[in-house]
Amino acid sequence: MNFPNDADGDALRRVASHTDITRPIAIDFVVVVPNQIAAESVATRVLMRGYTPSVEQDDETKVWTCYCTKEMVPTYAAIIAAQTELDQLSSEFDGYSDGWGTLINGEESDEKKES
Repeated sequence: MNFPNDADGDALRRVASHTDITRPIAIDFVVVVPNQIAAESVATRVLMRGYTPSVEQDDETKVWTCYCTKEMVPTYAAIIAAQTELDQLSSEFDGYSDGWGTLINGEESDEKKES
């Protein structure tokens, strides 16, 4: 499969080397937000768009994250569209999409990170 030479394309190549990406898999998108209220607001919005959200605060950095999981065929276009959608849904709360990852055979794949 041919993917663009960028962070998303690189991550998709790694995922494709471990699993069949022509079938739906659970993709975990990361949305960084400034506080718990923003995280919970984003979670409510993404739930209505078919994502399964979970809100967490990192113990060390204290950064709030809304993880948005979606079962999907991981095409490049679908990954980009999901990140764009999550940026739009979270921007009102000063949030932004900050990468994605997936579990393959019970192990975390390499994640693509924006920052």
